[in-house]
Amino acid sequence: MRPALPLLLAFLCGSSRAGDWPGFLGPQRNGVAAEDEAIPARFPSDAAEPETLWERPVGAGFAGPAVAGETVILFHRLGDEARCEALDAASGEPRWSFGYPTDYRDDFGFDAGPRAVPLIAGGRVFLYGAEGMLHCLDAATGAKEWAVDLAAEHGSGKGFFGRAPSPLRHRDTLIVQAGGAGAGLLGFDTADGSLRWKCSDDEAGYASPTLARVGGAERLLALTREGLLCADPTDGSVLAEHPFRSSNHASVNAATPLFFPPDRVFLSACYDVGAALLELDLPGRRVTEAWAAGGKLDAHYATPAPHEGHLYGFHGRQESGTSLRCIAIETGEVAWDSGRLAAGSVTLAGGTLVVLTERGELVLAPATPEGFEPTARAQILGNGTRAFPALSGGRLYARDTKRLVCVALR
Repeated sequence: MRPALPLLLAFLCGSSRAGDWPGFLGPQRNGVAAEDEAIPARFPSDAAEPETLWERPVGAGFAGPAVAGETVILFHRLGDEARCEALDAASGEPRWSFGYPTDYRDDFGFDAGPRAVPLIAGGRVFLYGAEGMLHCLDAATGAKEWAVDLAAEHGSGKGFFGRAPSPLRHRDTLIVQAGGAGAGLLGFDTADGSLRWKCSDDEAGYASPTLARVGGAERLLALTREGLLCADPTDGSVLAEHPFRSSNHASVNAATPLFFPPDRVFLSACYDVGAALLELDLPGRRVTEAWAAGGKLDAHYATPAPHEGHLYGFHGRQESGTSLRCIAIETGEVAWDSGRLAAGSVTLAGGTLVVLTERGELVLAPATPEGFEPTARAQILGNGTRAFPALSGGRLYARDTKRLVCVALR
């Protein structure tokens, strides 16, 4: 099916429209929706449950959807094929499909599908599979433009649970946290996939890299298995590093770094690591701690969402019990704790917390440090809802192990 003309023009122009959710954690890579995506803290018309506009079956994977214009991009696995599908955002009808063979097997018997959320940028879709294949597709047609095998060509390590960091674009460079000797981070030309730069020997964690403007220049922030790495995204030169890792070998760093202007970065992890607010002094190549403590907001895998001086996120290990917490960014002081709540993800839309638990329960609540007071709840998916959702055009796109649903929130 040929894409509609407005969609095609939007892709060719290479710009995201307001309200797009073009990749992992949304337009700002911090779980916060665009300003025009404000969501009421109740379901439309105060209904007991929100309307499910459409749903479709999905294959294996933990990769959440991405949205640009009126197209949803889904990356999943069907049999021995990793498949990327473009769907109509309003109806769920397919636009195009692209697949490639995959032989990934999880050492711990977990899901064998892709983990990394696709990136839609500059008229292209970028995919990073659990087996280490990096693909660039034409966003309007799904045609393959180039591919690189990061495992075979750059020694990208499998880690415990497969390759998971989502790709990041800086101008005409695609940045991938591959992991391994000489391949901690790799920068590729978005036009042809040629290698532009590489830096670090760090293994990859499960956090995705992000960009921040520090001292008037764009900088790359990555939480590797070893800790925070700050680099120049134009050439990969390392500007500063800070250790942030558990002494337990069987541990992961999974929450993406959050930047707070002009020079602060929040990190969080479980496994007796805790949370820290770091201060960057890049001219001096130093990183210092504004505060660091365990037991404040220890994120197992879900990145907290910031709002008006506070962070809202899940605290504790997924398998041993979690709660939702609000802490002050500047001090780490805990404002409130929800009590036991199944692990999940937090998205911030306007002043509303959009919480999606692993059990498939959707919870809405005002984002306020005064307390956690849910105002709407609904069962929209089943168990195994670990993929991060996307919020665009007042619709929530979310998946579990069997279904992708589109739910109206506005």
